[in-house]
Amino acid sequence: MYNHEIMIKKIIFYVEENLHEPLTLESIASQSYFSKYHFHRIFQSSIGMTVTEYIRLRRLANASSDLLYTNEHILDIALYYRFESQESFTRAFKEIYKLPPGKYRKVMSDVLKSKEETNMELKVKGWFLSGSNPFNYEMGIDHEIVHQGKASGYLKSKAVLDSTEFATMMQTFKANQFVDKRIRLSCFICTENVDTYAGIWMRVDDTMEDVLQFDNMSNRPIKGTTKWNHYSIILDVPPQSAVISFGIILSGQGTIWADQFIFEEVNKSIPTTNLEVHGELLDEPVNLSFDEEI
Repeated sequence: MYNHEIMIKKIIFYVEENLHEPLTLESIASQSYFSKYHFHRIFQSSIGMTVTEYIRLRRLANASSDLLYTNEHILDIALYYRFESQESFTRAFKEIYKLPPGKYRKVMSDVLKSKEETNMELKVKGWFLSGSNPFNYEMGIDHEIVHQGKASGYLKSKAVLDSTEFATMMQTFKANQFVDKRIRLSCFICTENVDTYAGIWMRVDDTMEDVLQFDNMSNRPIKGTTKWNHYSIILDVPPQSAVISFGIILSGQGTIWADQFIFEEVNKSIPTTNLEVHGELLDEPVNLSFDEEI
């Protein structure tokens, strides 16, 4: 499973570097050192779509950003992202964004301009900002740096001087639907100038707010500037679970973007990433006078 995760990250990195180049299933599978069939099955199981669908959505997402933030001609954008013609690009774009590229450029540009002019307070539906120093960070919606669809969520430092400061953009919800199951939280992440660490996190609490399961990727941190890639956390939700909390975390300075969060049940043969280590419970106390050697 771990080797599969490493392979998926390698493939996504390769795709991100070559979105404007010809990409075939054969050439991509060759990067994985698996057979074409085996690679196809692993990728679809991990990401929830075929690699061909993934490439198409990533090209369209980059194209949507170019429409809003550059003056490039629509045909040039279409050809750069390997669409055969402006017509084929328009059909594919309209299927995802519900508007043809030209109209999307006009409508969305007007919407974004209006938001900038009204200087709206940064709020993100369903999410809230927390952490040790949340007032030194900002969260919001980004229409320029997007993995799929129209927007991503971001968390960035504003006036952070100490690497021990951190903030999280998070949600909490009742654990009912996942009780007694093993679940995977996954999403796509990219970062810029992260000096300490960034990642995703998830925690499972009982009714007394005691932590039952927890992972914040502190043993596999994301640092520096990275392109979009896929990350996941796998935790058990024990019978006494009451609340699940999750989000993205940024420690120190930098920016993290997140997109496409997914919760799904996984087979219990897949190992968890839980960081809480529970030692063996002893029958009685030991070494009370500290005379025993280690």
